[in-house]
Amino acid sequence: MTEQTSPRLTVSLGFWQDRPPGEALLTASAADRLGYDELWVGEMATYDAFALASVIGVRTQRIRLTVGPLAVAVRDPMTIARGVASVADLTGRRVDVAIGTSSPMVVEFWHGRDRGRSVTRLRESATVLRELLDGGKPSFAGETVSTRGYHLRLDAPKSELTVAAFGDSAVKTAATSADRMVLNLITPASAALLVRRLREAAAEAGRPAPKVAAWVPAAVNPSEDAVEQLRRAVVGYLAAPGYGEMFAEAGFGDVVAFARTRPHPKELLAAVPVELIQSIGLVGDEATVQEKLAEYARAGVDEVALVPASVDGDPGGEGTLAALR
Repeated sequence: MTEQTSPRLTVSLGFWQDRPPGEALLTASAADRLGYDELWVGEMATYDAFALASVIGVRTQRIRLTVGPLAVAVRDPMTIARGVASVADLTGRRVDVAIGTSSPMVVEFWHGRDRGRSVTRLRESATVLRELLDGGKPSFAGETVSTRGYHLRLDAPKSELTVAAFGDSAVKTAATSADRMVLNLITPASAALLVRRLREAAAEAGRPAPKVAAWVPAAVNPSEDAVEQLRRAVVGYLAAPGYGEMFAEAGFGDVVAFARTRPHPKELLAAVPVELIQSIGLVGDEATVQEKLAEYARAGVDEVALVPASVDGDPGGEGTLAALR
């Protein structure tokens, strides 16, 4: 990464559970109108990511799309490559893609799929997907992924491939297979550690280190509703392996310890201080937010994907996106 005082800013759809799903289109339109050059279109409990990306591509003017991260235990490389090529062909837009292992809740409970050997599946999916996106016809028989005889009938999108990572094994997969690694809800200190591991793994593999992006919740000059929304968003992460340790290292060990007693969600929410969301978010006045962006830059993060709070006073997060332009 070259020396810079602030990472490149892109936008990610928030899919806030307490808001109407259609507000994702407000965020997309605002990002396009305000001049952001990339929009991340993820997939949660509402829209199919490829369907939503297609609509966004038709309704916006120029913004580049990144679909995902898509769970590799749910979507195989062929369906991902075909989906990316479909969106690119139907919209005429540049379309990139991100993949990851996703959570046990999504993979095992929602989809009823086996999440075992997830890192192996991530690595093998990245290998096959790269060839498919470039227009090749891979013949691959791995431990968890296999394909033979298919190549895209549509023009090959030649997309950038992003891998979502947190643990060491996924970071190594990103280092050896991806154009970009993305981190979710990460403190600058933890980001710096993962960036260092990424660069070491890429050097060992004899290839340039991928770019690094971080998804960061954002609310500039936030209302009480926006702060409350962001506080709710972190509750499910506080007891999670890896995330709990990260928050403890950031000075919130008491909150993590309480979360691991499995209290009622309302009790845990009440224990989350504003400072905790500020540790992984851009929350505050413009000076505070700019200093936080500088911290991410110093950590080696090339890009911050803004996930703007969306509330009645700022539907779609347009106010925050405008403030950061």
